[in-house]
Amino acid sequence: MIKVVGAKGIIQDVDLFLKKVRDFAKNHDIVVQVFNADMIYSKNHILSAVKHAVRSHERKTNTTNSLDMEILLYASGERQLKLAIPKMGVRTGDVNIAFVFVDEVQRASGSLSDKKVVEFIKLLNLVRDDSVLNGNVDTLKKFGITSSELETVTKAKYGDLILEKVARVDIIK
Repeated sequence: MIKVVGAKGIIQDVDLFLKKVRDFAKNHDIVVQVFNADMIYSKNHILSAVKHAVRSHERKTNTTNSLDMEILLYASGERQLKLAIPKMGVRTGDVNIAFVFVDEVQRASGSLSDKKVVEFIKLLNLVRDDSVLNGNVDTLKKFGITSSELETVTKAKYGDLILEKVARVDIIK
């Protein structure tokens, strides 16, 4: 099971926020990754990153030792965490957040109901808002996609440009 969820709210302490995310994942025996949703173009962006990360662990071609960090690498289109974290990581202040919850993969054997996801988001003092997962041209440009690249496809295919960056991580590893 893979669940992708958006949320909005205020983060005052990133370390405390991430500790709560890690504790929740451990307590439910699942993998959770959290992103700055302003860098996410769509649910497909995250789902593609998860599929690539899972495959890299299965094939033993992973860069990191943990599935959550591997997901972050793929979602960022980067091959190094030192570039991926500043690009995709959460920040303090008024934020848009994207979560991905993954179970039944590798060491994650727990399960997670929609009710638990809602409770978790409330625990973090966030409000669920999946609209933050809908990127636009500004998202693409912040992600590093150039105007020249945008001109090569129709607007209906803009999401494919992000998916290419995700897939490209396999090549640049």
